[in-house]
Amino acid sequence: MLHIDETPVKLRKSTGYVWVLSSPTNVYYLFRDSRESTFLHDLLGTYQGILVSDFFTAYDSLKCRQQKCLIHLMRDINDDLRRNPYDDELRSVAAPFARLLKDIVLTIDRYGLRKRHLHKHVKAAERFCSNIAGSHFASDCALKYQTRFEKYGDRLFTFLQYDGVPWNNNNAEHAVHYFAKLRRFADGTFTQSSVEELLVILTVLQTCEYNRINPLKFLLSGKNQLHRIKG
Repeated sequence: MLHIDETPVKLRKSTGYVWVLSSPTNVYYLFRDSRESTFLHDLLGTYQGILVSDFFTAYDSLKCRQQKCLIHLMRDINDDLRRNPYDDELRSVAAPFARLLKDIVLTIDRYGLRKRHLHKHVKAAERFCSNIAGSHFASDCALKYQTRFEKYGDRLFTFLQYDGVPWNNNNAEHAVHYFAKLRRFADGTFTQSSVEELLVILTVLQTCEYNRINPLKFLLSGKNQLHRIKG
């Protein structure tokens, strides 16, 4: 399982993007000079696991199984509800989705991310997607989410069918926020070389954090594998 996310960074004369790939135990930062995603096919073209991401369309063409971040989706819906408080059709999409997600999260809180317990929600999720697809909306917002559920339906509830797959992209977002803290002080002063050097250091620091290893201890050890200094 991999989480992926990206964020812009200002260089002295241009703008680039920092991409983050993470698992529960590893983080990898890399720099690209654009948001163009062609490199992902070289990097992940043969990947057979599950990719957890937001709704950036660059990930759509990857052939692996995917789980879209439901926190992103719920946040988008809530933002549109605040902007359109009297849109009853949008509410008819938001309310059943919120109930479904609440039931699922209650199961996760009780049993964790276990297929054995989450699988009972598969039919409810399929029924929800089917009901949204079969509805007739006049509201632009409701139509937008109808299209979104139709497009991503098979990638919204992948986590119900596997052990240990989260329903959000918090893992990668945590790593992105770590970089964003440093970006606040150096945005616009980076060169490509300096940001790439920084990302190597961040890769080590964040991977150490995910493994609960003191990064200074690792760096001073002279070793190149974390498991050799555990304990």
